[in-house]
Formats: sequence, C-alpha cells, structure tokens
Amino acid sequence: MNDKTLLTRLVHSGRHSPVEGGIPVNPPVVRMSTVLFDSVAHMQDIRARRGSERLLSYGARGNVTGFALEDLITELEGGYRTRLFPTGLAAIAQMFIALLEPGDHLLIGDSVYDPVRNFARHFFDRFGIRYDYFAADGHDLEEKILPSTRMIYLECPGSVVYELCDLPKIAAIARPRGILVAADNSWGAGVLYRPLALGADISVSAATKYLGGHADVMMGAATCTEALWPRLGACCDAMGVAVSPDDSWLVLRGARSLAARLQMHQEHALQVAKWLQNHEAVEAVFCPALPEHPGHALWRRDFSGTNGLISVSLKDRSRQTAADVIDRLELFGIGASWGGFESLATLSEMTAIRSVTDWRECPAVIRLHIGLEDPSALIADLARTLALVPRRAKAEAL
Repeated sequence: MNDKTLLTRLVHSGRHSPVEGGIPVNPPVVRMSTVLFDSVAHMQDIRARRGSERLLSYGARGNVTGFALEDLITELEGGYRTRLFPTGLAAIAQMFIALLEPGDHLLIGDSVYDPVRNFARHFFDRFGIRYDYFAADGHDLEEKILPSTRMIYLECPGSVVYELCDLPKIAAIARPRGILVAADNSWGAGVLYRPLALGADISVSAATKYLGGHADVMMGAATCTEALWPRLGACCDAMGVAVSPDDSWLVLRGARSLAARLQMHQEHALQVAKWLQNHEAVEAVFCPALPEHPGHALWRRDFSGTNGLISVSLKDRSRQTAADVIDRLELFGIGASWGGFESLATLSEMTAIRSVTDWRECPAVIRLHIGLEDPSALIADLARTLALVPRRAKAEAL
C-alpha cells in the first residue's frame, strides 16, 4: 500500500458500519460536527427548513444524541420543544437574551439562584433592560408591574430556603397583560413540579442536578410553548449554542433512574429533617414537605413530592458556628451543587442573596443535600457535630 492510498483509506474507512440485529436500549453517542448530504440540492433543502424543523444539518445545530435528550425533557416538562445548553445558568441567560429587548422591564423573584442576580447586574443595565425584585411568595408582585413589564421570572421553591409562590395565580395576573412567565424548575426536575402545566410559558432547569444525577456532567435545558419556540430557537442558532453528545448521553443515562432516585432522596431527606426539628441546637428546618413550612399548602397542591434538599438555621446564629458545623461533618461533602447521589453541605449567607425580604435575624443557613447514603448514618454524623454547638455556646456564656 503506497502512502497516497493509505492517506485516502485512513480518511474514508470505518465511517459507515451497518450491522444487522436489534437496537440498543439507549441511543448511541453520535459525535459529529460536519454532516454530509446526498447533493447540493439536498443540503440546500435541509438548510432552508432547519429554522422551523429539527433536522440534522451541522453540529452547532444539534446532534442525534442531544435530540434524544431534548425529547425526554420535553416529555417530562410537557412543552413543545426543548433546547440544551452547556449549563443551567447558560439556559437562563439565553432565555433572557432571546425574549427580552431594550426598554423592557423584568420582574425577578427574590428567591432565585444567586448567579441570576450576578447576570442581571452585569448584563441588563448595559442593554437597557430594567429589572426589579419581588417577594419570593409573590405577595407584592402585582403592585410592581409596569406598562413595560414583559417577563416575570421566578424559582419555586426558592433557592436555599424554599419559599413557595402561587404560580397559577401569577400566570393569571400576567397573561391578560401580555407578560411572559418563566420558571426555574431545577428543584422539580420535570417530575416533582411542572411549571408549564401551571401556566408558565417557559421552564428552565439545570440538568446538571437531578436529571444527570451522578455529579459528573454539566447541562442546562429550556422547554417552552409553541408560541415562544421560534424566538428561542432562532436566538440559540444565531449564537451557536450547542452541547456535547457525550454530555447528552450522560444525562440520558442518569434520567433513566430519576424517579427511583427522587423517591429515595425524599425518604432520606424527610427522616433527616424530622430528626433535625427536634434537636436542641436547631432553630428552624426549611423543607416544603414539612407541615410547618410556610406555603406548605401550595406544595401539597402543586407538587408531587420533595427531593433531597433541606436547610437548617441554628439557635447560635453566628456564621462561624454554622461553618464549624459544616467543617466537622464527615459524610457530607462541602460543595455548591446538588442533585447527585452524594450528600453535601454548604453555607448560605441569606443577607447576600435576598434583597426584598429581611434575613438579618437569620443570616447564616446550612444547606444540606441528602443523598442516597443510609439516613441513620447521616443523622449520626449530624448528631456528632451538632452536639458541640450547645456546649460551645454555654462555654462562651461563662
């Protein structure tokens, strides 16, 4: 074989290997950038239709594995179509860019994921978009609507302390005024909560979390109504938004066990939450499934369960005490994400992530993600470290 033949064979061999038989349980990973066509006319036809149809035309416009994940998320969320993003925050940012214009006014729930606040500070002012925050439970929403209000963006339950808002009521306020309603559904993962069915126009989520479920992939998703799809899809195409087929496959794999994992997270989290409620060092436990939680009635009405997230405030309200408790834990990793199989703990400073509600009386909150470990072992770990808190407080008093 001469060098020229070798070079040609290296390029063209092994690219098409049809095999007779059945089909795999999961869609295969299809890595691609270039897409080949039968003719110039075929290529032109596909490109002419890809703005309104989901077609394989180029890697930046989606891939076979990603399309399979889009279909799964669309089915969960009950929407028209889904677009995938490299991260959950990217999905949120792209949604704003696609649906808002200079001169528009945006209302943001006080309990949103804190990086959304950072995006607002760095993006909206530069592009002439005005924004205000409304209370996490939505009680002051209507009075803050302006003639230029074009979108209401919320997270329910809220980040860290899980405030509940009445999404159907908010949608009923927004719809006659032509205001879009967007919801972050990372907490509900398309299973526990379905914003589109409750009146939202678009649902965004971090598939990094419960959908992926294994703390090994980054992914975001936005699912919307048919009316919004042309604007969202066109903006994503114009900006070259694309995700890796390998990452899409990882999320697909994780999603197969989503319902079973959420059931375990719920059972474990409720055991830990109820134990914490009775601990002498604990001031409050935040979990929407607890009857004492503010808005619990809304949770019972609109949700089909809870997940592994709970948060705790201590009677000793100092930031250092909360940090010390986290540092002493052995089975809980210290990490900012959640939704994987593992238990995590992190410190949230409420006065930095709320601007409407006053949290100065409860400045430091410990957020726990209860994983799939034996809950009795997690409780023993918490008992060991929390036992030191009253003793420390008593010693300081002396």
